[in-house]
Amino acid sequence: HPRLLVCGVDITERKEYEVELRRSRARLVEASDVERRRLERNLHDGAQQRLVSLSLALRLAQARVTDDPEGADRLLTQAAEELSQALEELRELARGIHPAILSDRGLGPALEALAARSPLVIDMELVEERLPEPVEAAAYYVVSEALANVAKYAEASSVAVSIARVNGRAVVEIADDGIGGADPTRGSGLRGLVDRVEALDGGLEVESPPGSGTRIRAVIPCE
Repeated sequence: HPRLLVCGVDITERKEYEVELRRSRARLVEASDVERRRLERNLHDGAQQRLVSLSLALRLAQARVTDDPEGADRLLTQAAEELSQALEELRELARGIHPAILSDRGLGPALEALAARSPLVIDMELVEERLPEPVEAAAYYVVSEALANVAKYAEASSVAVSIARVNGRAVVEIADDGIGGADPTRGSGLRGLVDRVEALDGGLEVESPPGSGTRIRAVIPCE
């Protein structure tokens, strides 16, 4: 019976979707664990070690401040340098976790700051209104990862970035004029973006025919 066949197809597609959803969730958990270990390692090897060194230098300077003021001054100069480097490392880590400008000023200024640091020529058309915070974060990382891939692989001369709110959904598009051939199934970058967007019940598509540039399009519900 045709209706039974359609029902069977629907059930099969639903099961396949549920399996892929579980895989996506598992990848998100694994990526989160990997990122947490990376942050722990960077904190231990970087800022934490500098702060331990800073604490030692301050104690030594305190012990010498009366009997050896010149030595104490050298130690304090060294401590100031250690503190400056520790602060810079902490800022870099914080920027990688969640850019402060994204929380404070929104997606537009955060992407403009990202574009200012990029070597690419970027044409941006951005939504002016604030979007829900999880949506802004996902859109930011979609654009950030896409621009990083363009800079590394695409051999492009220009990139167009657009973000619009259409029928209650954020539509994020990044298009370059590079060599194309991007494959979202290879490597963890684009795969991670798909998982991040799908976790918000959205979808991400990559069109990248060889020789014709790459277009990444993410649609994320805002409600």
